[in-house]
Amino acid sequence: MVLPLFVLSVALCLALAGWAAWFAARDRAVILRQLFGAGAVEAVLVVQAVVAVVLQVQGHAVDGALFWGYLLTAALLLPLAAVWAFAERSRWSSVVLCVASLTVAFLQWRLWIIWGAS
Repeated sequence: MVLPLFVLSVALCLALAGWAAWFAARDRAVILRQLFGAGAVEAVLVVQAVVAVVLQVQGHAVDGALFWGYLLTAALLLPLAAVWAFAERSRWSSVVLCVASLTVAFLQWRLWIIWGAS
């Protein structure tokens, strides 16, 4: 993991969470642009996974099961939340997207700690 990708992913997650929280507070459902925002976060997570593979091949040692478990969970969480938000057309779709975004931001923080601990 590299610092710019970590910062970008957390910033995008927090921005998306804030946007979704604003919609939830206003009793509005998720809109398509928010799902595109979740797609942008997913793109950063994919790039981050590719970089992690390259760095591990080059010799960076990390607890593989723990690191890849967190990364896989982070990568799957937003698409699942997006499907749920698309199916649920109420304010709860915004709550689901907000919680998922905050969770992915936390998982990114944990990934950074795991990466630095090795």
